[in-house]
Amino acid sequence: MARYSEKNFNTEQSMRVNSIDDLLDQDEEVLWREKPKKAPFIMSKIFNMLPFALIWLVFDGCFIGLMIANNIFAQLPVGLLIFLILFFIFHLTPFWIWLSNVITATIAHKHIEYAITSRRIIVRSGVLVDIDNVYFVDISSVNLKVGLVDRWFKVGDIYITTKSRTFLLSDISNPYIVSNKLQKIINDIKTDTYFPNALRPKTNENFQTDNKVNAGHQADKNHKKIDS
Repeated sequence: MARYSEKNFNTEQSMRVNSIDDLLDQDEEVLWREKPKKAPFIMSKIFNMLPFALIWLVFDGCFIGLMIANNIFAQLPVGLLIFLILFFIFHLTPFWIWLSNVITATIAHKHIEYAITSRRIIVRSGVLVDIDNVYFVDISSVNLKVGLVDRWFKVGDIYITTKSRTFLLSDISNPYIVSNKLQKIINDIKTDTYFPNALRPKTNENFQTDNKVNAGHQADKNHKKIDS
């Protein structure tokens, strides 16, 4: 049975989570950890929504320019002028969203980190730091996407899907290796977890655990780390 003590519920420590190491349980081993490559990560934020944002900006810019050229703003009542200014500010929302993503990209990259442990996948992200835990038995699929820009930087995006949502490990080095080994770990653990105990042999060759260990909760220490 797992050992628990008062320190497991230390709320002061939980509010000071600075890294993935602060989240690890006792005997939990990190098999792989990485941050997204910075250059492709920043570029993806720049190019994402860029055509749409530019078209929106040009359309509104041309309309505003025509009104200024024809001195229409000067002829409008103050109330209507304020309404038009507020209208264009809100109408340019797609452009502001794109600009915000570009400006905060560097800050966001600083806080992003991914880890695959012997028990779960940990995704640390967000400007204010969000933590997502994805346990292997909850994962329904692992998909890899490598675009043209990704090929240039030799990175890829891994999409991890559960019943409730999809998690993204973006701009990962050696994506094919990480994806393949992650799928093997998930398959091994699910096999070891769901295989009926009464029918299990003394040893499980796939995951190399004896029948007293539930690999869904405790991965075998002999499992090799992911070599990326």
